[in-house]
Amino acid sequence: MEGTGGECSEGEPRKRQKMSKVWEHFRLNRKDNTAQCIHCKAELAYHNSTTSMLQHLKRKHPLHASNSFTVANSEPKSHTLDSFVQRVPGCSVVQAAEFTNSILNMIITDMRPLSVVEDEGFLKMISTFNPNYTPPSRTYFVKMMEKKYEEIKDKLKNILKETDSIALTADIWTSVATEAYLGVTCHFLGEDWKMKSHTLTTMPLEERHTAANIAEWLEEVIAKFDVPPEKVKAVIHDNGANIVAAVKILAEKHKWASVRCAGHTLNLVVQNALKSNQSISKCVAAARCLVEHFKKSELACTKLKDKQQQMGTASHMLIQDVSTRWNSTFHMLCRLLEQRWPITAALSDPALTPRGKHYLDLKPEQWNIIEEISKALQPFEEATVFLSGQDYVTLSALPQLVQSLKKSIQTQVFETAPAQSYQAEVMAQITTRWEGLFMCQPQSSNTVLLTAALDPRFKKLKFLPPDEAFKIQSMVQTMALDVKKKMRQKNSGENEVSTDAQDKPVEHQQNTDTFFSNLLGSSESSTSDEEDEEQHLNQNVQKEVTMYFGEHTLSKRENPLLWWKSNAARYPTLSKLAKFFLCIPATSTPSERLFSAAGNIASKRRASLSSQHVDMLTFLHSNHSLL
Repeated sequence: MEGTGGECSEGEPRKRQKMSKVWEHFRLNRKDNTAQCIHCKAELAYHNSTTSMLQHLKRKHPLHASNSFTVANSEPKSHTLDSFVQRVPGCSVVQAAEFTNSILNMIITDMRPLSVVEDEGFLKMISTFNPNYTPPSRTYFVKMMEKKYEEIKDKLKNILKETDSIALTADIWTSVATEAYLGVTCHFLGEDWKMKSHTLTTMPLEERHTAANIAEWLEEVIAKFDVPPEKVKAVIHDNGANIVAAVKILAEKHKWASVRCAGHTLNLVVQNALKSNQSISKCVAAARCLVEHFKKSELACTKLKDKQQQMGTASHMLIQDVSTRWNSTFHMLCRLLEQRWPITAALSDPALTPRGKHYLDLKPEQWNIIEEISKALQPFEEATVFLSGQDYVTLSALPQLVQSLKKSIQTQVFETAPAQSYQAEVMAQITTRWEGLFMCQPQSSNTVLLTAALDPRFKKLKFLPPDEAFKIQSMVQTMALDVKKKMRQKNSGENEVSTDAQDKPVEHQQNTDTFFSNLLGSSESSTSDEEDEEQHLNQNVQKEVTMYFGEHTLSKRENPLLWWKSNAARYPTLSKLAKFFLCIPATSTPSERLFSAAGNIASKRRASLSSQHVDMLTFLHSNHSLL
């Protein structure tokens, strides 16, 4: 029997009438169970439900969807099962902007590649959270990142504009894409006397790293953030000949102080002392070979874990050292000492160590050397950790710390000849490399000693002879007097501007001034008032300096910045001077940490990133507190 509409032939399933408005936009193909969009020709699977087609219209053709369903939705209709099921929330323009901004912040904070927004897993996750939100393209996120960079850069410019002085750290690094970068960070004390640190740039370098070029690049960096050269008080750098010469150029040109990284100097001291003795060098090499064996052999690593459990030793992995960092060698030796007996037991297993490879196990005399060298290196490890901090004052503590290191080395007693040789060599290295640390010359001020004098913990300068300490205190008084004069000139300049603006309309007052000038003599003809004011100024500064150095020192455990915050009103001139010096870090570690972030950003997966985008992403990640 033939029929139309709802009728059907015998044996065929009855066709349901298409009631949904969605069929105005799709064609049904029952043979393949698909529905094809008449607008974009996209094919969707059809399983007797129009939900997927409706979602397709809303995402791809919102205009057609709104025209088709606005009228239908306005008519009263009976409740269906869908009305009792919780619907997926829609995505407004405001919500979409929030989602997009959150994704960008995630990329910056977690150092993810910009291409993550196109990854299949990421898109599925976003669709699960909100099917109505589709992330923009990678190109859009690049533009957002560039805009965010400009916003944060302007914010940092305004912050630096309010500061009186800053210190810079600088270092050069090469990425996996063999691109060189100059990392620069700035440090200063805020109004709350808290240490502030911000990244300025990870600047791509395309020319030779000569001293003149490095000096020019540093000037470009501060100009980029509208920082006048006179605001920069010091540059902290490593011992590389090119950067040392570059900072010397800047010192002559802008009076910037050159401060060599104390951490880099410590590294040279320890590395040279360890290499000076052949027995120690062979012992460290044997320890390195032993660690490599367990790192490369899965069987040896498994056997070591079994022995650790049997002996109740901590389940720690062995540490491989890095040749450029002495403290990684210290950590390797300490871990070997901790795991000595599980290692020995694992190596004694014939299944693990064939008869010809018993040389891997260290000899008893080598274990003795490792034990004594680890003990000798402990003070240097503690000093390195302390000096690498950037949230507290470090440079002022350097002279006292070097003196303490010397004392610690001299008082240690070693039994093995290699350790005794190391003891003598490390003392010689400290004396040679820090020879100028305790010297005070009138023609070139010692930044480290001046910083120590302005730290209430070390202001007595007990690590110097009394006459040398008096010279430093006299320098502080001279510098405080200069600061006081500049403050007075600044205030008088502001007063003159306001006074001129008020006095210009008053003509009879000028005549009165002329009368008294003729009667009593002009101010230019007599300097007695100026001399009295100058003498009064000198007395105030001298009184302030005398009172400061005459008070008891602060405990070594106290925070000198909190002390200055509480006593700034008592010492208005010295507190200004203290802000100039106490913000200077002892190491260039902040710029080196910068390259850890840059290394994650400029990884192999993102080696195609432009150097400018590496700079922007590193800048945003390192300054995330300003986001």
